[in-house]
Amino acid sequence: MEVPPEMLDALAGWFAQSLSPDAAARRAAEQSISSAAASPGFALALLGLSASPRNDLQARLAASVHFKNLLRRRWPKPDAEADDAADHLPASDCAIIKANLLQLLLTAPPLIQAQLSEALAAAAESDFPARWESLLPSIVSSLGTAVNAGDVAATNSLLAAAASLFSRFRNAFDTNALRLDLKYCLEIFAAPLLEVFLFASRRLQAASTTVNPLELRPVFECLRLCCEIFYSLNSVDLPEFFEDNMRQWMTEFRAFLTTSYPPPVEADGAPDALRAAVCDNLQLYMEKYEEEFRGYLKEFVEAVWGLLTAQTASPSRAQLAVTAIRFLTTVAESVHHALFGSPEAMKQICDSVVVPNLRLRDEDEELFEGNWVEYVRRDSEGSDADTLRRAACRLLRGLAANYQDHVAALVSAQVQQMLAAYAADRANNWKEKDAAIYLVIALMQKPGATGGGTPVVDMESFFTSVIVPELQAPDWQSEPMLKATVLRFLKEFRDQIPKATALALLPSVVRFLTHESNVVHSYAAIFIENLLIIKDVVPVPGVSTVTRSPRYVATDINPFAPQIIQNLSTALSLPDSYENPYLMKCLMRVLGIASIAGQIVHEITTRLVGILMEVCNNPKNPDFNHYLFEALAAVIGRTGEQDPTLLPAFEASLFPVLQRILVEDISEFWPYAFQIFAQLVNLSRPPLSQNYMQLFGVLLSNATWDRPPCVPALVRLLRAFLRKIPNELNQEGRLPNILAISRSLLSRSSTEDSAFYMLNTLVENVGLDIMSPYISEIWSALFTRLQTRQAVKFVNSLLWGKLLDSIVTLLSRTNQDGAQQEQNDGADAVDIQKTSGYSVSFVRLQYTGKSEDDLLKEVNDPKQFLVTSLATLSAQSPGRFGPVIEQHVDPANKSVLLQLCAAYNANIV
Repeated sequence: MEVPPEMLDALAGWFAQSLSPDAAARRAAEQSISSAAASPGFALALLGLSASPRNDLQARLAASVHFKNLLRRRWPKPDAEADDAADHLPASDCAIIKANLLQLLLTAPPLIQAQLSEALAAAAESDFPARWESLLPSIVSSLGTAVNAGDVAATNSLLAAAASLFSRFRNAFDTNALRLDLKYCLEIFAAPLLEVFLFASRRLQAASTTVNPLELRPVFECLRLCCEIFYSLNSVDLPEFFEDNMRQWMTEFRAFLTTSYPPPVEADGAPDALRAAVCDNLQLYMEKYEEEFRGYLKEFVEAVWGLLTAQTASPSRAQLAVTAIRFLTTVAESVHHALFGSPEAMKQICDSVVVPNLRLRDEDEELFEGNWVEYVRRDSEGSDADTLRRAACRLLRGLAANYQDHVAALVSAQVQQMLAAYAADRANNWKEKDAAIYLVIALMQKPGATGGGTPVVDMESFFTSVIVPELQAPDWQSEPMLKATVLRFLKEFRDQIPKATALALLPSVVRFLTHESNVVHSYAAIFIENLLIIKDVVPVPGVSTVTRSPRYVATDINPFAPQIIQNLSTALSLPDSYENPYLMKCLMRVLGIASIAGQIVHEITTRLVGILMEVCNNPKNPDFNHYLFEALAAVIGRTGEQDPTLLPAFEASLFPVLQRILVEDISEFWPYAFQIFAQLVNLSRPPLSQNYMQLFGVLLSNATWDRPPCVPALVRLLRAFLRKIPNELNQEGRLPNILAISRSLLSRSSTEDSAFYMLNTLVENVGLDIMSPYISEIWSALFTRLQTRQAVKFVNSLLWGKLLDSIVTLLSRTNQDGAQQEQNDGADAVDIQKTSGYSVSFVRLQYTGKSEDDLLKEVNDPKQFLVTSLATLSAQSPGRFGPVIEQHVDPANKSVLLQLCAAYNANIV
């Protein structure tokens, strides 16, 4: 695979500049890379740069990341639609990549190797094994060569590639096709994997007394990768090969758990990383293959327990402890819980496993101070990376499932002991109180918790004597970790705090928004935001349904809103919190509920626009940016509707930054900008200003619609314009232009439903006298598309029978006794999907409001309207609609439809 050196050098320069702190240089480099991406052979150039030792390592690493992401996006999918294939990598490039990727991966540095392994997995997801039959035999052949040569480094590279390849079996939906692929992999790889595993195990045993960790680290890594592959290949079902050879695997697993290595080797962390992988495999077998595994269970419980009580200086012991405790928890929740059932065993678990892992460690304090984002993610959000505290409490909950009274007594005594220690020396023993509160959070009953909870304290007394004093303490800046745990307690039990009590405590919580600790002011914001989304079940008088209404409304929050807004604004200026998503989400929520007016509206709008101007320089935090735009939409929507005189001020503030987003092509923000524009247009009164008409001209440009992620936002904006200027479409060829755009959207499967949405806007808002010359053209385009491609999504947009089925389903729900109907104000649906990177995508801004009009305001009884309209329609074409209803309407819905026809004396003929 030859790539011209000058191309590699150019790419390396662009990637180096893409990492520059200078926004202008960075954007120029990103634009150059984006332009080059359209060139033939771009993927090959990326791979060539990744493997080129003559270029800068950071540029090579950036290229390998780009290569991985490119393959995820553009590698041809077997089931891709023909019209979606235009952006796929050429088949010739794919063939070259498949022929060279594995070999280049073997020679790459570790960081780049990890990216190329993921790239290989991305390509294999589509092509392996049916369209890449040579891949796995090549890996096995190379593994044999590496093992025979005693080359552990090469062995590890190949195992890493295989681990990426087989990871698909871990979380995939179990299908026949998946099992066939797994069977193929097992036939080729299961036996070689055991050979490599035993080879590395023998090598480790031979060198077990070696003091130099650098010599043993690759061997431990080899065994860890074997364990990782073991997990993947056993995830779907217990393969016959692994069942037949279970004793060999389990013997080695137990040896890894029970063997101690020289202190320098243990301190390196590699042994514990291997043991953690072993514990993951033990848990998998305990969860899925308990009957086959039960003969080994007791010895592994003893081995894992021994690990948890052993002293070590290993930096990886925390992660090992999490996986080890997770395994013990699985056993405690199983039919084998009697292994822990004696009072002595439970006390030992509490004293030697739970309490030591529950107390804050030095590492926790370092994380709290040095990486607050990760601390919050682990402690409050329940991230993928379990914490020791959470794992320890989960073990207690597992025990409580079968021994609740005994666990409650043990924990209650422990809580009282911790609180007594704190009372005796508050300055030095604050961690004891922190641990006590954490125990209560973990084990007490919570509303809606499955399986209930374990009552360990009187909640009212605990809240009054332990929690409230910390909230109201004069020294509210002291002991920030304890304050954070107190605020987390409030968040966890917010539903159980009476409304009057919560409002009385709110001023105390609001001051924590300006706490110097990022974690503390984040937790204060999280609590306030969570408090405001609580909904209570309210019976509907006269019917058997219920609704859910917000517990806190504008009149509740208005007295506190100015101070909350001011403190949040201040907190957004604190070090490392200028893009704090928790603060912005809280601000968004308050602005969406409270009624604000006057100077505070201008101040907060100016502040938000200023923040947006800053993040435009480097849009790196998707969550924060989403909540920022939601906050803008909230203040525009809430105050703009109440006071239309504010609109000119909003336009003066927002137009410059929104125009900057378009002019500087800040593509991440385009969908948001168009939604804000649509909101402003919706609130405006005709005639629209020249600024809006210029925007309308941009909207009608074909180039504007070339970005599929922006299409839903553009349709919302178009709909807003059509409401305001429907009679101006006859001018300057605007309507033909709109129809040309709709045909373009119709031609792509990713946007064809948006084409229907656009046509709906025209029919709903534009007079028939204007539309009539184009009706036949519209139907021609729709049916031509239908003849060439009958995709489900497209057909559903025209399927009359399915539409009727959905309508009857909707109407029948109002007849279901006890059905729960919620008031959907959109305020609790603003969370965005977590993503591994930042890509342009459409995320609806809930606070911009709904874009739909009620086209049938005059209909008082929708059921009567439906059946009488059906009767009228069927009378015009007798015998035509009966077969459609028979084919497409669910039998239960047909029964409902017949009942409605009888009730309203209507007949479908």
